[in-house]
Amino acid sequence: MGMTRIFLLIIITGFLWSCKNDDDSDIVVVPPRLLSEVAVENEAEIRLYLQTHFYNYEDFENPPANFDYRIKLDTIAGDNSGKIPLVDQVQSKIVTRSSNHFALDAGEEDVQHTYYYLSARDGIGETVSVADSIYVRYEGSLLNGQVFDGAIHSPVWFDLARIQAPQQGARGFTEGASNFLTGGTPIINDDGTFDVEGYGVGLVIFPSGLGYFNSTQTTIPAYSPLIFKMDVFAMNSTDHDGDGIPSIEEDLDGDGYLYNDNTDQDYEDANRFQRAANFLDTDDDGDTILTREEIIIDAEGNITFPDSDGDGAPDYLDPDS
Repeated sequence: MGMTRIFLLIIITGFLWSCKNDDDSDIVVVPPRLLSEVAVENEAEIRLYLQTHFYNYEDFENPPANFDYRIKLDTIAGDNSGKIPLVDQVQSKIVTRSSNHFALDAGEEDVQHTYYYLSARDGIGETVSVADSIYVRYEGSLLNGQVFDGAIHSPVWFDLARIQAPQQGARGFTEGASNFLTGGTPIINDDGTFDVEGYGVGLVIFPSGLGYFNSTQTTIPAYSPLIFKMDVFAMNSTDHDGDGIPSIEEDLDGDGYLYNDNTDQDYEDANRFQRAANFLDTDDDGDTILTREEIIIDAEGNITFPDSDGDGAPDYLDPDS
C-alpha cells in the first residue's frame, strides 16, 4: 500500500509540473518599446490635451473672495467653448533621455522629450534648481483626469535630486519645479503653524520618458504622460554628500541630470565599489583624498578649486594632482 501511494504521488507531481510548463509556454514577454517611438506618441497625446483643455486663469487674473489659488483643469466644450486653451499659455523645454537611464539596452542616446509648464502665479521668493529640496503641495494625475498621487492638504518636502532617479519616475516633476519660484519668508503663527505669502503656483505636463516609461505602477499604466499641479512654498539648497560643493554645481555637464556625472566611475568599477554620482560621492576623483580637502571655502562661503599641477583639471576631479 505504501509503494502504491508513492507511485501515485510521483504521477500527480509529474502531471502538475507538466501543466505548469504548459502554462509558462503561453506567457508572452513584451519587450520595452523604443524611447524615440513613445516620445513621438506621447507628444501627440500631450498636444491634443493642451489644445482641448484650459485652466481657471480668470480666477488667477481677478481672484474672487476666498480664492484658494488652486489650479483647476477642464475641457473646452459647451459653456467653456470660448476659453483660452492651455496650448496658448504654457511654455516648453526639451530634455534628452537615453535608454540606459531606464536600464534598457536599446542603445538610444539623447532622445528629445518636450515637457510643458505653466506658472499660474509667480512666486516672490527664490528660484528652485533640480538639485534642491522643496516644500510643496501637489497633485499628480493622468491625462484622463485620474488622480494617482498628491498632498493637497499638507505640504511635503521633496528632494528633487533624489526623485529624479530613473526608478522614481519623477524627472519631469524635478524639471518642472525648477521653473517656479518659492514664496516669501514664512510667517510663524501663535499656534505654531505658519503661512507663506506669494508662493508659486504651477503646472507641468511631461511624457513617460520623463516619468516611469515602461514601468507599470499601481494606478499608472506604462508609457503614460503625467500632469502635476504644484504650489511651491519654500526650498533648501543641498549638498548631499557634505563635500562643500552644492549639489547643483556637481552637475558637470549642465544637463539637469545629476546621476550621469561620475568622474571616478572607472576607479569604482575597477575596485568593485558601488557607483556613486559626484553629488553623492565624498571623493569625486577616487584618489583617496576627500573632495572637501581639495577645495578652498572662504568665510563668505565662496569656493575656489585649486589646480596644483596646472593641467586644467581641478584637484578634486584630478586623481593625478
